[in-house]
Amino acid sequence: MSISRRNLIKFGALAGAIGLSARAGASLAEVAASPQALRILILGGTGFIGPHQVRYAIARGHTVTVFNRGQREADLPDGVEHLNGDRDKGTLNALKGREWDVCIDNPTSVPFWVRDVAKVLKGKVKQYIFVSTISVYADNATVNAAEDGALLKYRGRNPMGETRDSLRANMALYGPLKAASEAETLKQFAGITTIVRPGLIVGPGDTTDRFSYWPVRLARGGDVVVPGDGSDPVQFIDARDLAEWMIRLAEARTFGTFNATGPNYPLSTSAMMYGIRATNTAGAKLHWIPADFLAEQKILPWSDMPVWIPAQGDSTGFAQRSIARALAAGLTFRGLATTANETLAWFREQPADRQAKLGAGLTMEREAAVLAAWKART
Repeated sequence: MSISRRNLIKFGALAGAIGLSARAGASLAEVAASPQALRILILGGTGFIGPHQVRYAIARGHTVTVFNRGQREADLPDGVEHLNGDRDKGTLNALKGREWDVCIDNPTSVPFWVRDVAKVLKGKVKQYIFVSTISVYADNATVNAAEDGALLKYRGRNPMGETRDSLRANMALYGPLKAASEAETLKQFAGITTIVRPGLIVGPGDTTDRFSYWPVRLARGGDVVVPGDGSDPVQFIDARDLAEWMIRLAEARTFGTFNATGPNYPLSTSAMMYGIRATNTAGAKLHWIPADFLAEQKILPWSDMPVWIPAQGDSTGFAQRSIARALAAGLTFRGLATTANETLAWFREQPADRQAKLGAGLTMEREAAVLAAWKART
């Protein structure tokens, strides 16, 4: 299956202290207090990773303020300060005249958001943590590539003229605009910037189902279409591991740029599938179907076959990024079984209509048709 550079960028878009308790998977009740309480501002805070950041920060004894449009409810702890504004419209008055120890910028994908918030926050925060993406890289062919690789270039007329709506209309801009947003962050918050580049973020709270599909599907049992021969590498990170590590980066005032994906060992598609299957007793039967045949059936990597992109050509290194720098900075991981089990449990708590239609993966009918075609071929 050949993956074009354009599609690889698209797939990625639809895809990063002393005395602390950093044991991955520890319940929040077990988390030790931070030696020093921080005032933390989280831009966003009610999306996927935001609530996990907030809960962990509160458990560590920090004071948390979230700033967003107030259009999305989230189960946040008592005591969190809520400020409202719309960065697309430049309404940042709620931030004026305030100071925080650290600002975590979760949602920015267009550089003017950084430029405008800097007009209010420059000199008012001691650290600016920007959530980027591994989709900023120009080279996805090199295995174990580190953070110093070349980034995608924005080729449009004016990066500051791009908005959330223009990005949604052309997701090929995602990587270049994230890279441009990184550059603006380094410019506006020089010397106090931390850039985190996650890979695929998974776990409880994920609305895309780009990992959730597999725990849900394997728990249903029966004949399951799985991609390739099982040898392709995969990388992803539990949203809670990412969120909690970012709070620890703030506590340690760690600056720099970090790839944030996982796990901390090579993981193949086969190991992921059998690892997830082992968390239940449904007895799913895995049918490994070659990438070329899946392409003939118009089955797409990443969306129809979540997590997976065949490791070949320009995509060889996409799921094999170096995370050595993040590991040295204290990134830790829950086990695959924990992420799979707790993602499934969260999914089963969702409303019936939400469970009835997964956001990624194959429908039962499409999967049956692919299996029938494969059996007829073999």
